[in-house]
Amino acid sequence: MMADHKSLLGISELEPEEILEILDTAEPFKEVQARSIKKVPALRGQTVVNLFFENSTRTRSSFEIAEKRLSADVLNFSVSTSSVAKGESLRDTAQNIEAMNADMIVMRHGSAGSCHFLDRHVRARVINAGDGQHEHPTQALLDASTLREKLGKIEGLKVVILGDIDHSRVARSNMFLLTKLGAQVTVCGPPTMLPAELEKLGVRASTDVRKSLRDADAVNVLRIQFERQHEPLIPSIREYARYFGITQDKLDELPNGMVVLHPGPMNRGTEIGHDVAEKHAGTILRQVSNGVAVRMAVLYLMSGAEVQN
Repeated sequence: MMADHKSLLGISELEPEEILEILDTAEPFKEVQARSIKKVPALRGQTVVNLFFENSTRTRSSFEIAEKRLSADVLNFSVSTSSVAKGESLRDTAQNIEAMNADMIVMRHGSAGSCHFLDRHVRARVINAGDGQHEHPTQALLDASTLREKLGKIEGLKVVILGDIDHSRVARSNMFLLTKLGAQVTVCGPPTMLPAELEKLGVRASTDVRKSLRDADAVNVLRIQFERQHEPLIPSIREYARYFGITQDKLDELPNGMVVLHPGPMNRGTEIGHDVAEKHAGTILRQVSNGVAVRMAVLYLMSGAEVQN
């Protein structure tokens, strides 16, 4: 189970039983968040370092809140004011941090595979908070937690992942997780944003939004990753919004409704309509809340600690 893993580097490395262990462990931590005193001493005496080489608001804040609610000692490492800005290597930075006796390092980095590299060179446990276009495991876990809350299960669900699939680490982690747990996954987007050989990942590819949504139970809407694109992949934002944006008129065509997820940040009027964002705000904000519980579960399981109420 998860205790057998030194680190959490990606969903692709987990067995279905391990994914379910994390999701099940997150459930009591949701209850902790509803208390007047939102802390348990599970990680008291342990030091967690948040090492973020890319800008982040939601993920970094969510991890920090999760760590503090578990009573860990937390160090936020600011890359812009560190020796990294002077040319220090990732390995030297990590080993200097570990010399401070850190127990876990939560890292986000712009290069795919950076967390695997770090894991090989430090004794501390490493949690991947997003590495390039590779994976974002805790985002997929919180998405799954929210789906399970809304629909009662993952197995057998029909889920559409819509948007800039090729550049999205969220899409990859979600594809791995959902297929491992028995969901049917369709990825949909412009042809220029769909990677080749998607079928090898056990998912179906489509460029027809309305057809993809017709029999689906849920859709996970992704933003366009302009910062990762080297050249324009769509004629215009307006055309993308018209053909690939989730709008109320598209949802009104569905007889059984639809669970709408979005990992954020949302670009209203592009990948999601203003009215859709407002109507499904409860679910989208629930993803944020569940993110704290899921990250508490990951930190707890990776630490091998015992929960004391």
